Amino acid sequence: MDLKIDRNVAEPVIRQLVTHLMGWINAHGIRPGTRMPSIRQLARENGLSLSSVIKAYDQLVASGVLESRHGAGFFVAQRLARPVAPAPEADNAPWRLFDNESTQLKLGCGWLPDAWRDDTDLGQAIRQVVRSDNHALFNYSTPLGSPHLRLHIQKRLGLIDIHVDPAQIITTQGASQGLDLLVRTLLKPGDLVLVESPGYYNLFNLLKLHGVKTLAVPRTAQGPDIVRLEQLLGEHKPSYFFINSMYQNPTGTSLAPSVAYRLLQLATAHDFRLIEDDIYADFQNGPTSRLASLDALDRVIYLASFSKTLSSSLRIGYVVAHPDIIQRLAEVKMITGIGCSLLAENVVATLLANGAYRKLIQRLRQRLNKQMASTLRQLNPAHWEVFAEPMGGMFVWARPQGLAAQRVQQIARELQIQLSQGSTFLPQGEDCDWLRLNVAYTQDHRAQVFFQRVEQESIAAGQ
Repeated sequence: MDLKIDRNVAEPVIRQLVTHLMGWINAHGIRPGTRMPSIRQLARENGLSLSSVIKAYDQLVASGVLESRHGAGFFVAQRLARPVAPAPEADNAPWRLFDNESTQLKLGCGWLPDAWRDDTDLGQAIRQVVRSDNHALFNYSTPLGSPHLRLHIQKRLGLIDIHVDPAQIITTQGASQGLDLLVRTLLKPGDLVLVESPGYYNLFNLLKLHGVKTLAVPRTAQGPDIVRLEQLLGEHKPSYFFINSMYQNPTGTSLAPSVAYRLLQLATAHDFRLIEDDIYADFQNGPTSRLASLDALDRVIYLASFSKTLSSSLRIGYVVAHPDIIQRLAEVKMITGIGCSLLAENVVATLLANGAYRKLIQRLRQRLNKQMASTLRQLNPAHWEVFAEPMGGMFVWARPQGLAAQRVQQIARELQIQLSQGSTFLPQGEDCDWLRLNVAYTQDHRAQVFFQRVEQESIAAGQ
């Protein structure tokens, strides 16, 4: 059986093998119960390693295409599983950025490149936890989260003037679960809340999923538009305002002190709470205005995460609030997911305890600062409009001048680049020609060519 495996393409050999075998079974109408070629035969005829064929057969067994009979080999399953064609996706669909098999440059994504991650310290911490704490390998964590990790989080919060007791902290599976727990616990269908525009698209989808209504507050270079906010508060009675205080997603802007103080005054006067999403906290350069530090968690609920800095795979975040709210969150967390991974919690605690995390974020800050400066220099003001020049973090919110958004997307596709279109970050998904650019990826050769092509076509369009 010659499956014509091509080693000169980007697609992995095992995936090619699985695809060709399924195609061969379907094209030839192979009957259920038919014996497949042996592993050795298939490997010999196609110049493959035995391990590659074994892995391909194992994947086909797992997907229900084949079945394994001990001592007899592999056979076409009695009920052949036919692959379902995926629904077509828009080029700017946000979930396309999460395709780990894609070879495209994710210029609009919300995380750091793998090459920037420190796998050495992370690997050592994992091995240390595995060697010293078998309990973490096999048991649940508590709904509140590992006491050891919460103690370290308490210490870190103290460094940014957020002084709390461990009873005010609950760990979560990333900031996303923190938001989900807050929405499930504090809101009900029909409730009205404030959100930023542009803002975090997954928050918009989460609120919509739970039937919560939203009012959009425009984001400015200094934070939410206070004039528009006061107008909305005069007309409506929202219960919460979801806000990014520092290095906001997607604009990269941070709260000015005057805006932060005014937000707290308005929260008291109009009786609403602020949910401060601070997942980029550890990228901080210099002083900043955090609502939680100014308010002492009276009207502020604070959440953050280690996913953006340490590892998106570990999925460890946390929420900080009044103890009564934390207990309610713990009850919902217990019902919906019991607890976080105790192994992941202990790995993060180990890195916080041994100082490795502190050194990691120092290196990341320095690297991001350089990338940010280079990116801002490259976005020629004559051809790119930049919303604001961020003081840190990894996002720039910008748009080409004189070039249609559709053409910009076409150039990106030609260069195998994935962008995050601006409409994704608007609560109602309106047409928008702004783009979120992740500065950690802008020095890639494809990004450099992209910027050059956009600039050249912008010049040509203006002539």
